[in-house]
Formats: sequence, C-alpha cells, structure tokens
Amino acid sequence: MQIGKHTLRNNLFVAPMAGVTDRPFRQLCKTLGAGVAVSEMVTSNSLLYGSEKTRRRADHTGEVDPISVQIAGADPVMLAEAARYNVDEGAQIIDINMGCPAKKVCNVMAGSALMQDEPLVGRILSAVVNAVPEVPVTLKFRTGWNRENKNAPVIARIAEESGIQLIAIHGRTRADQYMGDAEYDTIKLVKSQRGIPVIANGDITSPQKAKFVLDHTGADGVMIGRAAQGRPWIFREIEHFLKTGQVLPPPRVDEIHRVMIAHIEDLYGFYGIERGLRVARKHISWYTKGLVGSASFRHAMNQLETVAEQRAAIDDFFASLGHVAERLVYDDSETDETGAAAAELAA
Repeated sequence: MQIGKHTLRNNLFVAPMAGVTDRPFRQLCKTLGAGVAVSEMVTSNSLLYGSEKTRRRADHTGEVDPISVQIAGADPVMLAEAARYNVDEGAQIIDINMGCPAKKVCNVMAGSALMQDEPLVGRILSAVVNAVPEVPVTLKFRTGWNRENKNAPVIARIAEESGIQLIAIHGRTRADQYMGDAEYDTIKLVKSQRGIPVIANGDITSPQKAKFVLDHTGADGVMIGRAAQGRPWIFREIEHFLKTGQVLPPPRVDEIHRVMIAHIEDLYGFYGIERGLRVARKHISWYTKGLVGSASFRHAMNQLETVAEQRAAIDDFFASLGHVAERLVYDDSETDETGAAAAELAA
C-alpha cells in the first residue's frame, strides 16, 4: 500500500488516540506489525507550540517511517501553519482530525463538529494540502454528525477534490460517541464512490473481524484503536491471518512480560520517571486486564509510587502466571473496570 512516496508494510493503521499513541506506543505497534501509526492530535494553536506537551508530541526521534502526525483545529490558516510546523519537525504525513467526538474538542467546532460545516471543511482541507505540497495529507472523520445527518459521502467527495490522499472513516456518528456497534455500510458506500484509499475504523477487535470488514466494505485497509490497548500484537495477528487464513496462537507469558517491561521502560525514558510512572499505570492495567489474579494486582499497582516498586510488582505478577501455564490464562471474573478506570485517573 502506498501513501504519497511511502510504501507501507501493510494496510494496518494504528488509530490516533489522545493519551495513548505517544512515540513509545507507536514504535511498539510498528514493531509488532502495524504499517502506519498516527500520532496523538497536535493543536493548531501556534501559542501552544512551545508547551511541553506539544514539544513531546512532536518528538519523533528514532521513529520508524512513515511519521504521521494528526493536527486538530477549526481555522484553515492555523491548521495550515500547524501542518507546516509539524513537517518542519519531521512529519512525513499530515492527518487532519475530523473524527474526535470529545466535548472539549467539539465545543470549539473542531474534531467531528466540523462535519456540520461542509464549506469550512473544504476550506480547511485545501488550505492544509496547499500548505505542505511536499507531503501527503490524510483525513479521519465519522459517518456523520448524528444518525439523521450521515454526510460522510459528501465529506469524502470534498476531501478527494481538495487533494486529500487517503481517508479513514469511523463507523459511528459524533452523537454515537463510542456507544453501540459500529456500522460499515456507510464506509462501503463511500468506497464505492471515491478513487482515493479508504480505511475502515471501528470495533475491529480480531483478525476475523478485520477480514470481515475489509470484505464487506471493500476498504483498502483497517484502523485499530482501543483493541490495541494492552494488545499491540493484534497487528501481528491480523497481518498473519490476512496473509495465511491461519490464527496465530496467543502470546506466551514470557513474551508479554518482555513486551510490557520494554514498553514501560520506554515510557520512563520518554516522559521522565515521575510522569512515566503515572502513564505506565494505564498501560499495565490494559496489558493485564482479564488475566488470572489481575484485579487485585491492578488495584495494588495504582498505589505504587516508585519505578522500583512498579517493576518488581510486574515481575512478581508474571512469575505467578508462569506457574499457571506457558500461555496467558484469562479469567472472566477478572475483567472488572476498577483497575483500568483508576489507571486512567492516575495518568
């Protein structure tokens, strides 16, 4: 698959997720099979370019190509400036956010709120494409503002006419947030009408589901978001299944242990010890959710205040799993949300 001059490993995309798709997570997903990993969204407000958060999100040191950065905002001029800024910082693909349903984003008419103003969408897309002619620009959006106004086909037409080189569509409206099931018929309709690549997103949680969505919609690829949290090897599993039709066995306990430790060590280095410790909590919660004994482990993890304690707790937990079986053992009684919710708050 090709985006501009970039030949991708495959057609599997990591969805941009605020607070999740930082550089350590993007690198990990690419290592485990993702073709593209889109960054957390970066503000288009130039006043914030010097902030620690923005500088960190624009840090792509050592990241595997292609480097895709998502920008968000509602002003064409500011978005064009943001695109140029991020290209100067190393971005090789610029992605525009018109899919985020969060109130704080939509309240300033950014994210999926933009789908209500189709003329503005056209002005934004043209401004960004013209601002960075040397790099491809992509667009992520939803099926519509609400179920009565599913205007994804119109937005897709505007995108193609504006020079957007790839679109990703989440199979829900903004009003749906993340509730209910994603639908793929709208994505199928858009794909039948447009000549640029279309990527399907929403509720793709397994290799089998990825194949179903690709077959049903005719989409050129799939984008994985929440299903990759604590399960970055899902890209390896999907890649293998699409190539061979065979399902890979679940990862071994020792591999998950190694992946988690390497991930949190990268987080410590990227954020610094204090912030890295807090960010690591939610990832540890995601990695261990559903495993035997994990509910009490996750509760205890959120009380730990030092890196040494965090590392030791992880080692002890996986040592106990290793005595159960070589492959991970899941327990439905351990899938409560307490640990995950606490980890999110702690981060």
